[in-house]
Amino acid sequence: MRGYFAVGVDGISKVMNLGNLLRIAHAFGANFFFTVAGRVKLSDAMSDTSAAAGHLPVYQFASAEELRLPQGCVLVGVEITDDAVELPSFHHPLRAAYVFGSERLSLSPPVLQRCQHVVKIPTHFSINVGMAGAIVLYDRMLTHGRFAERPLRAGGPSGGAVPPRTQWGAPIMRRRR
Repeated sequence: MRGYFAVGVDGISKVMNLGNLLRIAHAFGANFFFTVAGRVKLSDAMSDTSAAAGHLPVYQFASAEELRLPQGCVLVGVEITDDAVELPSFHHPLRAAYVFGSERLSLSPPVLQRCQHVVKIPTHFSINVGMAGAIVLYDRMLTHGRFAERPLRAGGPSGGAVPPRTQWGAPIMRRRR
């Protein structure tokens, strides 16, 4: 998969949810994790059973103004707003940082203002931040990964073959006339 992505959370206050989202980010191959105005300690996140903090960088920012992302990285807010794009209709940027709101509150206005895109999961009501993270990252994996086309009938692809990786050979040189 080309590009990279990060996962972050704004104002998280429950250690169980922090650990869960961190573990999900690690499982899907995030390149780094970040918190903005977090109210819990990362060391207390016992639900991170993969010890993700030891395998990917974790950045903690005290405020939205302090949030720093790599050059060219697009901040994507995951929030239920009237103008948010529904996730199945969203084209994921190649270089993205997904930021989720805390458990009881939405994304803070300063973080929401910094988002270049806002997406929402088309559910009937708000869901757990860890679950939301898994859904968004799964959608990213489906759209940026190399998977066989879904068949028209129930079951897996016929032949079970995943498209082969592109093989690049030596450059083809044309003779000048």
